[in-house]
Amino acid sequence: MTHQRIQTDGAPAAIGPYSQAIAAGELLFCAGQVGLDPASGQLADGFEAQVERTLDNVGAILAAAGLGFGDVVKTTCFLVDLADFQVFNEHYGRRFTGEAPARSTVAVAGLPRGARVEVEVVAHRPALIDAIARG
Repeated sequence: MTHQRIQTDGAPAAIGPYSQAIAAGELLFCAGQVGLDPASGQLADGFEAQVERTLDNVGAILAAAGLGFGDVVKTTCFLVDLADFQVFNEHYGRRFTGEAPARSTVAVAGLPRGARVEVEVVAHRPALIDAIARG
């Protein structure tokens, strides 16, 4: 299967040996994003700001692949504290309108850089590789 690396300055650069996203066939697999500002490299201040920045980062990667939140078919969401779930869900619901993707949300002991939330997505679009190649 053909695959292609997706990279954008609109989301933080990878902080390890991984890609922001990989397009493979009709699927786009996005690495987990946290609330780091791509310009400063600093973590957004406060949980809600981290959620918004995290979703902005996801959106930037989707856009770099010619996709949007409506193309997402699966998300995995990581929260350091499940007590934040309702607030997270409010912000998440404003981005994923219409037919919501399948989702898993799990509590974790910690996240990179002290983040309180991380979101990874899988998106689908027929002929994704062709769309990226056309620019």
